[in-house]
Amino acid sequence: MSQATTTTDHNVIRKWAEARNGKPSKVKTTEAGGILRIDFREPDEGLQEISWEEFFATFDRSDVDFLYEEKTAGGQMSRFNKFVSRDD
Repeated sequence: MSQATTTTDHNVIRKWAEARNGKPSKVKTTEAGGILRIDFREPDEGLQEISWEEFFATFDRSDVDFLYEEKTAGGQMSRFNKFVSRDD
């Protein structure tokens, strides 16, 4: 069984993404900082690659946790991730 974990640790997020060839990105059509994404393939038309510095500045202002999975239920490296509201 796979298990998802949450974190706000910048080093954990960056290492997880880079281990999967993920690039820090934001949705192009959003205002005021943007909606964050990790892009894993050829650059998506709807996403704009950004620096890790910009990514984490937006992340810290957004009051969210990074929810991620290390391995799939079958034991393969997982790319599952999303940003979720931080529990108080």
